[in-house]
Amino acid sequence: MFALALIALAIAGIFTAALGTVHFFFPRLLDFAQAIPRQGAELLPLRLGPIRYATLRSDVYGIAWVMNHAASYTLVGIGIADLLAYWWLGSEGGRWLLFWIAGWWFLRAGSQLYMGRRRGDWWILAGFAWLGIVHLVIAIWNIGA
Repeated sequence: MFALALIALAIAGIFTAALGTVHFFFPRLLDFAQAIPRQGAELLPLRLGPIRYATLRSDVYGIAWVMNHAASYTLVGIGIADLLAYWWLGSEGGRWLLFWIAGWWFLRAGSQLYMGRRRGDWWILAGFAWLGIVHLVIAIWNIGA
Protein backbone atom coordinates (compact mmCIF):
# COMPACT_ATOMS: atom_id res chain seq x y z
CA MET A 1 0.00 0.00 0.00
CA PHE A 2 2.91 2.33 0.81
CA ALA A 3 4.36 1.86 -2.69
CA LEU A 4 0.97 2.53 -4.32
CA ALA A 5 0.58 5.73 -2.28
CA LEU A 6 4.07 6.85 -3.32
CA ILE A 7 3.28 6.23 -6.99
CA ALA A 8 -0.02 8.14 -6.72
CA LEU A 9 1.70 11.06 -4.99
CA ALA A 10 4.56 11.03 -7.51
CA ILE A 11 2.10 11.29 -10.41
CA ALA A 12 0.19 14.03 -8.58
CA GLY A 13 3.47 15.78 -7.76
CA ILE A 14 4.76 15.80 -11.34
CA PHE A 15 1.42 17.12 -12.62
CA THR A 16 1.16 19.75 -9.88
CA ALA A 17 4.73 21.02 -10.24
CA ALA A 18 4.28 21.27 -14.02
CA LEU A 19 0.93 23.06 -13.62
CA GLY A 20 2.51 25.46 -11.13
CA THR A 21 5.38 26.20 -13.50
CA VAL A 22 3.04 26.93 -16.40
CA HIS A 23 0.85 28.99 -14.09
CA PHE A 24 3.65 31.55 -13.70
CA PHE A 25 3.09 32.40 -17.37
CA PHE A 26 -0.73 32.50 -17.34
CA PRO A 27 -0.88 36.32 -17.16
CA ARG A 28 0.86 36.39 -20.54
CA LEU A 29 -0.78 33.27 -21.98
CA LEU A 30 -4.27 34.47 -21.02
CA ASP A 31 -3.56 38.05 -22.14
CA PHE A 32 -4.26 39.75 -18.82
CA ALA A 33 -3.18 43.09 -20.34
CA GLN A 34 -6.15 43.02 -22.75
CA ALA A 35 -8.54 41.40 -20.28
CA ILE A 36 -7.80 43.95 -17.53
CA PRO A 37 -7.16 47.27 -19.26
CA ARG A 38 -5.19 49.75 -17.20
CA GLN A 39 -7.01 52.69 -18.75
CA GLY A 40 -10.74 53.31 -18.58
CA ALA A 41 -13.56 54.32 -16.30
CA GLU A 42 -12.83 54.98 -12.64
CA LEU A 43 -13.37 52.05 -10.28
CA LEU A 44 -15.19 52.02 -6.98
CA PRO A 45 -12.86 52.50 -4.01
CA LEU A 46 -12.02 49.62 -1.70
CA ARG A 47 -13.89 50.07 1.58
CA LEU A 48 -13.09 48.17 4.74
CA GLY A 49 -14.96 49.75 7.63
CA PRO A 50 -13.47 53.21 8.10
CA ILE A 51 -10.69 52.55 5.59
CA ARG A 52 -11.17 53.83 2.07
CA TYR A 53 -8.60 53.19 -0.64
CA ALA A 54 -8.86 54.57 -4.16
CA THR A 55 -8.71 51.56 -6.47
CA LEU A 56 -6.89 52.00 -9.75
CA ARG A 57 -7.10 49.69 -12.73
CA SER A 58 -3.38 49.06 -12.29
CA ASP A 59 -4.20 47.73 -8.80
CA VAL A 60 -6.64 45.19 -10.24
CA TYR A 61 -4.18 44.22 -12.97
CA GLY A 62 -1.39 43.91 -10.40
CA ILE A 63 -3.44 41.85 -7.94
CA ALA A 64 -4.29 39.42 -10.75
CA TRP A 65 -0.53 38.90 -11.24
CA VAL A 66 0.10 38.65 -7.49
CA MET A 67 -2.65 36.07 -6.94
CA ASN A 68 -1.54 34.09 -9.97
CA HIS A 69 2.06 33.97 -8.76
CA ALA A 70 0.94 33.03 -5.24
CA ALA A 71 -1.07 30.14 -6.71
CA SER A 72 1.94 29.18 -8.83
CA TYR A 73 4.24 29.14 -5.82
CA THR A 74 1.75 27.02 -3.85
CA LEU A 75 1.31 24.56 -6.72
CA VAL A 76 5.05 24.09 -7.18
CA GLY A 77 5.42 23.63 -3.42
CA ILE A 78 2.66 21.01 -3.30
CA GLY A 79 4.24 19.24 -6.27
CA ILE A 80 7.63 19.12 -4.57
CA ALA A 81 6.07 17.93 -1.29
CA ASP A 82 4.30 15.11 -3.14
CA LEU A 83 7.52 14.12 -4.89
CA LEU A 84 9.31 13.98 -1.53
CA ALA A 85 6.56 11.90 0.11
CA TYR A 86 8.93 8.97 0.71
CA TRP A 87 10.48 10.94 3.56
CA TRP A 88 7.29 12.05 5.31
CA LEU A 89 4.52 9.65 4.30
CA GLY A 90 3.19 7.85 7.36
CA SER A 91 4.24 10.49 9.86
CA GLU A 92 1.63 12.45 11.82
CA GLY A 93 2.90 15.71 10.30
CA GLY A 94 2.65 14.15 6.86
CA ARG A 95 -0.92 13.15 7.54
CA TRP A 96 -1.85 16.75 8.34
CA LEU A 97 0.02 17.94 5.24
CA LEU A 98 -2.07 15.54 3.15
CA PHE A 99 -5.27 16.88 4.73
CA TRP A 100 -4.16 20.45 3.94
CA ILE A 101 -3.29 19.55 0.33
CA ALA A 102 -6.63 17.75 -0.08
CA GLY A 103 -8.42 20.85 1.21
CA TRP A 104 -6.47 23.04 -1.19
CA TRP A 105 -7.45 20.84 -4.14
CA PHE A 106 -11.12 20.78 -3.09
CA LEU A 107 -11.10 24.57 -2.81
CA ARG A 108 -9.49 24.82 -6.25
CA ALA A 109 -11.99 22.35 -7.72
CA GLY A 110 -15.00 24.29 -6.47
CA SER A 111 -13.45 27.57 -7.58
CA GLN A 112 -13.41 26.31 -11.16
CA LEU A 113 -17.08 27.28 -11.36
CA TYR A 114 -16.00 30.94 -11.27
CA MET A 115 -14.54 30.28 -14.71
CA GLY A 116 -17.84 29.00 -16.07
CA ARG A 117 -19.92 25.89 -16.43
CA ARG A 118 -18.79 24.65 -19.80
CA ARG A 119 -18.01 20.98 -20.29
CA GLY A 120 -14.29 21.68 -19.92
CA ASP A 121 -14.86 23.48 -16.62
CA TRP A 122 -16.61 20.41 -15.23
CA TRP A 123 -13.75 18.16 -16.40
CA ILE A 124 -11.19 20.44 -14.77
CA LEU A 125 -13.28 20.53 -11.58
CA ALA A 126 -13.43 16.73 -11.59
CA GLY A 127 -9.67 16.42 -12.12
CA PHE A 128 -8.85 18.77 -9.26
CA ALA A 129 -11.44 17.05 -7.03
CA TRP A 130 -9.78 13.73 -7.90
CA LEU A 131 -6.43 15.10 -6.71
CA GLY A 132 -8.15 16.12 -3.47
CA ILE A 133 -9.65 12.65 -3.07
CA VAL A 134 -6.27 10.97 -3.63
CA HIS A 135 -4.66 13.09 -0.91
CA LEU A 136 -7.63 12.66 1.42
CA VAL A 137 -7.70 8.87 1.08
CA ILE A 138 -3.97 8.59 1.70
CA ALA A 139 -4.30 10.88 4.75
CA ILE A 140 -7.21 8.89 6.19
CA TRP A 141 -5.43 5.59 5.71
CA ASN A 142 -2.24 7.23 7.06
CA ILE A 143 -0.35 4.89 4.78
CA GLY A 144 3.10 4.02 6.01
CA ALA A 145 2.38 4.62 9.71
